[in-house]
Amino acid sequence: MAATELKAQARTGVGKGAARALRRQGLIPAVIYGDKKSPLPVTISYNEAMKRIYAGGFLSHVITLDVDGEKHKVIPRDYQLDPVKDMALHVDFLRIGAGSRLNVQVHVNFINEELSPGIKRGGVLNIVHHTLDLNCPADAIPDSVTVDLTGLDIGDSIHIGAVKLPQGVQPHSHEAELTVATIVAPSGLRSEEAEAGAAEGEAAAEGEAKE
Repeated sequence: MAATELKAQARTGVGKGAARALRRQGLIPAVIYGDKKSPLPVTISYNEAMKRIYAGGFLSHVITLDVDGEKHKVIPRDYQLDPVKDMALHVDFLRIGAGSRLNVQVHVNFINEELSPGIKRGGVLNIVHHTLDLNCPADAIPDSVTVDLTGLDIGDSIHIGAVKLPQGVQPHSHEAELTVATIVAPSGLRSEEAEAGAAEGEAAAEGEAKE
């Protein structure tokens, strides 16, 4: 994943009053921390920040912050939005040191639905996790991971262990067999099976009663 660059400026003012003044100027207060260095308060453009947040994947993209000419390789770790206006209020950036690994949420793409016998027969792809929690080298965070649905039938499940991950990327999940998605029967078929099961149960109960 290529790092994009974002302009920033160092700031000295802190507190709610200073933050409000910055936002009136079209800026967002932010801080760079980590890598065993002192936190660095900065400001970034509101428009540029919102553009990246709305583009998706903001918290899994490496960014080069140009702070008054000094480059900092960072990844956004958190941002605060106004609960009413949905406007960014603050951003936290984590410095990335040499050889760093990060835990990030990566989007899952599903391909070859037309090659899934289960989906061909009317089955439905039930996505349990649209993103996966992965541990990645900071300089090799994938934009997404791909799940191939070829050959999957109704009742089949895709577990994280079966997902092909890029070299150096590992699952960061407490569930060793985390279910990513399943192929489920269409609602009509499920209703028919449920009715058939109920009928069989009633027949068995009647048989036992006669005995």
